[in-house]
Amino acid sequence: MRKAGGWWRRKSTPEKFEAYIRWSFHSLAAVEILLVGPSAFAGVGPEFGGWVFLMVCIHSALCCLTVSRAMTWVRGRRERPTGLLWALGAATAAAGTAALAVARYGPDGKDVDSSAGGVFGLVLVYGVGVLVMGMRSRRRVVATVAGFAAGAALVALALGAPAVVALVGAVGVLVGGGFVAASAVFSLWLVTAVYELDEARETRARLAVAEERLRFGRDLHDVMGRNLAVIALKSELAVQLARRGRPEAVEQMIEVQRIAQESQREVRDVVRGYREADLGVELTGAQGVLTAAGIECEVTGEATGLPAEVQSALAWVVREATTNVLRHGDAGRCTVGVRVTEGHVRLTVENDGAVESADGAGGSGLAGLRERLAAVDGTLEAGPAGEGAFRLVAQVPLAAGVREVAV
Repeated sequence: MRKAGGWWRRKSTPEKFEAYIRWSFHSLAAVEILLVGPSAFAGVGPEFGGWVFLMVCIHSALCCLTVSRAMTWVRGRRERPTGLLWALGAATAAAGTAALAVARYGPDGKDVDSSAGGVFGLVLVYGVGVLVMGMRSRRRVVATVAGFAAGAALVALALGAPAVVALVGAVGVLVGGGFVAASAVFSLWLVTAVYELDEARETRARLAVAEERLRFGRDLHDVMGRNLAVIALKSELAVQLARRGRPEAVEQMIEVQRIAQESQREVRDVVRGYREADLGVELTGAQGVLTAAGIECEVTGEATGLPAEVQSALAWVVREATTNVLRHGDAGRCTVGVRVTEGHVRLTVENDGAVESADGAGGSGLAGLRERLAAVDGTLEAGPAGEGAFRLVAQVPLAAGVREVAV
């Protein structure tokens, strides 16, 4: 049971939804067999019932295989199963015709007619619904359903059935098959939409990272562009003065050295400002990003009164934890709490979707956080917290004199 549960939890939300749709249609195949089997043997008898039951089992197996292949084709992971679709169409038509033939030429009795009618209805309705899963055009879907309904009426008339009976059967196939076909088409559309929404969320996360890199690049350009231009001009001037033997060349090179040192200091300031995140800003941003991604987020506690280095370290924990929840988990709810007591500040991030840590995935996300926390004598713990939950806890000691706040 644990392995089965772990297999399900490791799937993403789109994969879970796809599996749900697959097994929903597979369950219809099981229902087809369970409904037809007893009625076939009881109504038709073992002589014809065995053949009818075998035919229905083959039809159900073809339907299950078609569902799997068609959904894989819709996701673009294989070619369209054209041969399988033709085989299913032929099997559906043959099974429906055989059921009508049994009702017409088989043993007499109401039980025989009702059993054959049940086989006829189930096979055609379910078969048509599965068959349209391999079609993209709405016209083809409508034409397929209408074609099977018309074919059912013609076969019934050819076997000598009254016109009223043939018409009622055709209407039943049209309504029932149309309903199952519409459900199948809508289910495939939902699967595609769920995958596209998940891809859009990942794209949004990548765009946010790219935007931050562009911002950092612009800051560096603003800092270094002017200084490098000045250094280039003064170096060229110093070369010209040195060639002429002028003593002012030394002064120009001293000025170049000063500007270079100033540039180094300004670059360090930019990098420090980029790396030193603000805890309050990160808490607000995490709540906004998670809420926008459809994850209910609750933030408790405040970041006021904490030393700058502690805020910076914990802010990076919030940023990395939020990224893990978005990219590695399947959460519906996330709680972030800050609590300051007994000379320590404790940050807890917990969500109800099992998050695969960056370290476990071969990255260095949590390892980098531990290094940042170690710089302020902090610790980091991350792991499962109950059934399907994941908890990340960071704890940092406070310097003497910092007021204690319980939130």
